Amino acid sequence: MKRRVVITGLGIVSPVGNTAEEAWAAVLAGRSGIGPITHFDSEKFSARIAGEVRDFDPAKFIEKKEIKKMDAFIHFAVAAAQEAMDDSGLKITESNAERIGVDIGSALGGLAIIEREQEKLLNGGPGRISPFFIPATIINLAAGQVSMRFGAKGPNTAPATACASGAHAIGDSFRMIRRGDVDAMLCGGGEAAITATGIGGFAAMRALSTRNDAPTEASRPFDKGRDGFVMGEGAGILLLESLDQALARGAKIYAEIVGYGQSADAFHLTQPDEVGDGARRAMRNALADAGITPDDIGYLNAHGTSTPAGDRAETAAIHALFGDHPARLAVSSTKSMTGHLLGAAGAVEACFTALTLRDQRIAPTINLTDPDPDCDLDYVPNTARQAEIRYALSNSFGFGGTNVTLAFKRYDG
Repeated sequence: MKRRVVITGLGIVSPVGNTAEEAWAAVLAGRSGIGPITHFDSEKFSARIAGEVRDFDPAKFIEKKEIKKMDAFIHFAVAAAQEAMDDSGLKITESNAERIGVDIGSALGGLAIIEREQEKLLNGGPGRISPFFIPATIINLAAGQVSMRFGAKGPNTAPATACASGAHAIGDSFRMIRRGDVDAMLCGGGEAAITATGIGGFAAMRALSTRNDAPTEASRPFDKGRDGFVMGEGAGILLLESLDQALARGAKIYAEIVGYGQSADAFHLTQPDEVGDGARRAMRNALADAGITPDDIGYLNAHGTSTPAGDRAETAAIHALFGDHPARLAVSSTKSMTGHLLGAAGAVEACFTALTLRDQRIAPTINLTDPDPDCDLDYVPNTARQAEIRYALSNSFGFGGTNVTLAFKRYDG
């Protein structure tokens, strides 16, 4: 028998706020977190704007002597995991530790420390490399550090599926709980790739917006004037539990996860096919897994990165799957405010989707002033909306053609 899985804790570190409720209030208000890059001197770069995390002090969450042993993507994940645990009220003890796991993904891992240690190597030789270099940068150490912090002795894994990493972590965790492998999972994603190589690499691909003189207007999914995505950073962590355990301990419940769909484009390194067939199949598979139909969906948190090809393909995929239902379907991209958090994006957006169901309010797509004729859905332009929503989807797609859709249900007891 499949067990039901619910969300009982949320944690966010992001360009629009460093707690889940702060970030949620910001996106409902349509506030952009995009600004000039301050992490490094970007003067010579074509893209000089990003969604940086502000006013974040890792010492509030991590012992000072341990901070240097972790890249910022791990700092963000630890902080978000602490918030999710505190929010959930779940206590990990010797009796339940083996039934609680951690699954936290990332797209690029510790780029800033990789850059720093490479410079040490070139300038001073191999003797200058820090002994903490590898554990500070490899992707699975976000999950490893969180596991050690809380004493979670269940599964400990870390998807690295580009911009779908956080969503894969949530979906895989959902399935582990549903089939009875574990009772709870801390899951999501962390990213800190606003570095010279991170920005430079994406800029070389011409994937980034160069609207440097108007940073808050640069991320504009589905708008005719979009010219690429804006890099963001941060972490999103969810505490998932079996419904039985959550009810037994009297936990508050944000929403229920009911479906997980995956697919591959098998098409191109970085571009989706024009009709978004991979995205369509991921959404279809999530609906089938949940045992629901397109007509049941009231809201879709789009991948919506603000790239010309990506937004068109996702729109086409929604039309292909939903038929005439898009006339009644609200779709929005919170990346219009946060920027694109790469491996953490799907996790932060899963948090937002859960909060959408809790509050029955839909965050807008900001900067949508001149819609692309090929992007003709109801994108909730510029202003949040009250709505009755029972089921919602959240899409995450990544380079290499990897696609994930998560299906959520309003928890009504």
